[in-house]
Amino acid sequence: MSEFSHFNAQGEAHMVDVGDKAITQRRAVASGEIHMQAATLEKILAGHHKKGDVLGIARLAGIMAAKKTADLIPLCHPLSLTRIAVDLEPQLPDKILCTATVETRGQTGVEMEALAAVQIALLTIYDMCKAVDRGMSMHNILLLEKMGGKSGHWQHITDAS
Repeated sequence: MSEFSHFNAQGEAHMVDVGDKAITQRRAVASGEIHMQAATLEKILAGHHKKGDVLGIARLAGIMAAKKTADLIPLCHPLSLTRIAVDLEPQLPDKILCTATVETRGQTGVEMEALAAVQIALLTIYDMCKAVDRGMSMHNILLLEKMGGKSGHWQHITDAS
């Protein structure tokens, strides 16, 4: 098993040195979902929310979160991102699936940026809809795939049984 990379030989937290790593194309895809009452999803889809376009605002929040990940997670490297896509897909009768794809050309991966985008997009939906449905819940937030770098391609394998 690999060691935790964010600790030095003395066990102290530190930012990983990526200076000698090769610059490669990096991509990460993460997903998650928010469950709600069917009536809440109906309101979102009908556009009858007094705060505005819930899915559009959540998409922008996810994009902004990916760009600000290094400000939120102490040992993340600030990255120049080349692509951020946040997709919000209503799943009738009572949930929304969020998928975030983040890309860069650099020396470290973008897994944290993709995961942050999903989390914040879902939290934005919660924030905008909590007045009508405080029982919403977020589930299955995970990294689906990462590409690039020394470790190459990795994909989450689901248990089909």
